[in-house]
Amino acid sequence: MRITTLTTLAAVALTVSACSAPAPAPAPAASLPEVLRTRAARVTIVRDDWGIPHVTAKTDADTVFGVVYAQAEDDFNRVETNFINAMGRLAEAEGEGAVFRDLRMKLFVDPANLKALYESSPASLKALMDAWADALNYYIYTHPEVKPRVIQFFEPWMALSFTEGSIGGDIERVSISELQALYDTVPKIASVKVPTDPLSYEPTGSNGFAIAPANSASHHALLWINPHTSFFFRAEAQMTSEEGLNAYGALTWGQFFIYQGFNEKAGWMHTTSSGVDNIDEYAETVEQQGDSLTYRYGKEKRPVQARKIVVPYKTSSGMASREFTVYATHHGPIVRRDGNRWVSVRLLQEPVKSLTQSYSRTKATNYKTFRDTMELHTNTSNNTVFADAEGNIAFFYSNFVPTRDPSFNWSKPVDGSNPATEWKDVLAIDDSPNVLNPPNGWIQNTNNWPYSAAGPNSPKASSYPKYMETGTENPRGVHAVRVLSGKTDFTIDSLMASAFDPALPEFDVLIPTLLSAYDGAKATDPLRRTLAEPIAQLRAWDRRWNVASIPTTLAVFWGEALWQRAEPEARKADLTVYEFMETRASAAMRLAALSDAVDTLTTNFGSWQIAWGEVNRFQRVSGDIVQRFDDQKPSIPVGFTSSRWGSLASFGARAYNGTKKWYGTTGNSFLAAVEFGDRVRARAVSAGGQNGSPGSKHFNDQAQRYADGNLRDVYFYPEQLDGHTERTYHPGENPKLDR
Repeated sequence: MRITTLTTLAAVALTVSACSAPAPAPAPAASLPEVLRTRAARVTIVRDDWGIPHVTAKTDADTVFGVVYAQAEDDFNRVETNFINAMGRLAEAEGEGAVFRDLRMKLFVDPANLKALYESSPASLKALMDAWADALNYYIYTHPEVKPRVIQFFEPWMALSFTEGSIGGDIERVSISELQALYDTVPKIASVKVPTDPLSYEPTGSNGFAIAPANSASHHALLWINPHTSFFFRAEAQMTSEEGLNAYGALTWGQFFIYQGFNEKAGWMHTTSSGVDNIDEYAETVEQQGDSLTYRYGKEKRPVQARKIVVPYKTSSGMASREFTVYATHHGPIVRRDGNRWVSVRLLQEPVKSLTQSYSRTKATNYKTFRDTMELHTNTSNNTVFADAEGNIAFFYSNFVPTRDPSFNWSKPVDGSNPATEWKDVLAIDDSPNVLNPPNGWIQNTNNWPYSAAGPNSPKASSYPKYMETGTENPRGVHAVRVLSGKTDFTIDSLMASAFDPALPEFDVLIPTLLSAYDGAKATDPLRRTLAEPIAQLRAWDRRWNVASIPTTLAVFWGEALWQRAEPEARKADLTVYEFMETRASAAMRLAALSDAVDTLTTNFGSWQIAWGEVNRFQRVSGDIVQRFDDQKPSIPVGFTSSRWGSLASFGARAYNGTKKWYGTTGNSFLAAVEFGDRVRARAVSAGGQNGSPGSKHFNDQAQRYADGNLRDVYFYPEQLDGHTERTYHPGENPKLDR
């Protein structure tokens, strides 16, 4: 008996074949349009003067119908694409390059399983999924000019394929390149090395702040909602029914629940969990016995599960497909190899509970009822900052953390043959590092660890197992604690000002190391002369971003150059890049990085003395999901920077092929400041605008407000829409909405 090498098994695992297109989706029944017209007549959509839909109906299901229909009006492409991707069908639209992305999804998302889950769902949830599908099918029916790329007919079970709403769900933590290295036919593919530092790329996530009544001028609780996502990833809407639904905020395109937002009595802001360990890898001991594969588990030899997955993809001459034989153990699917062992991954897969929790929390009206929704334990990829009209503020740590034996190193693959590595119960809410009504009067989370969520009143790391949190503090967390501490008169306006505070605290740490390196350089060093003026600018800088600031430009370009030089060295030293830059980078590395920055700026702009706003730009000129940028087309200066440097307002920008200016694609997206009291008050803004069509007046009408941090009033109550209503209609009436 031998342990089969994984290269051999990978070759056995895959066959490739051409085939005809998959069977077409079922067509709507002949009676469907009339049935849906009747439903549409029960729904009212009011578009305000920013194009935002306020949807009302008698039942929750009809409200879902209306809000999903309105989303399709605004950007059907994004709605469909989210579900194409969620079901592993992207290659059917975009070609062979998306095959392994689809394979990753299909390892976890099985239509047969979702159909069965739909059939066994509670009637109330089925009614919402039915309404979701009805809305999209009715939109397609009433808009014959719209040609879906893949999904010709939406079925209710499809709503279960994408149930949480996070921009990067748990499945996306599986490496596509390593999955391909395992299952592709190309021989001798080496395992792809994945950076160990989670901050080796543009930081993503979100900011959430909650202010207690004792720290607000009105003595009401306040909430700051600030997701950092890909731009144009979420729509904005209000959903109201006679069944207790009245929620406002951001929905991920195609979903039927307010993901980050508020109702009249409570609000919730999800920030991507920082370093929580709630997904685990298992190194499996796989053996070949004749024609079968087994894996060791304790004293047993269990059969490796095998199944075939077909991934269709588009070609220039029609459809083809690749057929994969994929493997799994009871831990989960095999997704990569580590040396000579296969690695399986275990993560939570509870789409019915997840959809139930995501929807039901929008109707929670206080801390208790919101906490009740958390008992479902399916909000896996988020921390949550909460506030309510009763004056409660709270922080909920990642909602799904399995308890495990702390003697194992869960940050690496554990031995799948050892039963002691099994997950135990889900950690109870009360046993998580949560916060409720801390005496300091504020809560913050910026994707940092939970141990600074309430300053000195935060949970203590020593009270929890190491796997609870593998991350650390980040520069935004340092900044948030700074702007929230010691202030007792917060208003909506001052909360917004704090969230756009222009300080860049990481440069408070890094710039002195650069100045020290320069001051310590020998008089004969040529960099003493060539860098004299840039150093003088940085020495005098207040370390705050500003569109007119030349030092901001210098600092950011220097920081990026230093990061690129430090990253490989940090990896060798098993440090984060921050740790290496702050404490280990040599003086020569720091000065060379500044020289790189000066050279880059001079080459691209003719001088290193260029204002930050001339470089850092917001541009939206097409409705494409992947934007193409052009220095010759209109764009708007943006002052705030990447969150990498501690900017609370985040703008992840870089140069693209053919551009010298930097254009943002991620960061601040939907923003809202909310005050709870007898009536809710709120202001909000979204990147660009509500509508995805360049022909719409709401395509880019919020762009300048977005860049300025100038949030607009939210029209939450019907009377607030008086004088601010653009159109009132039922779904299906006059499809040419505002084109």
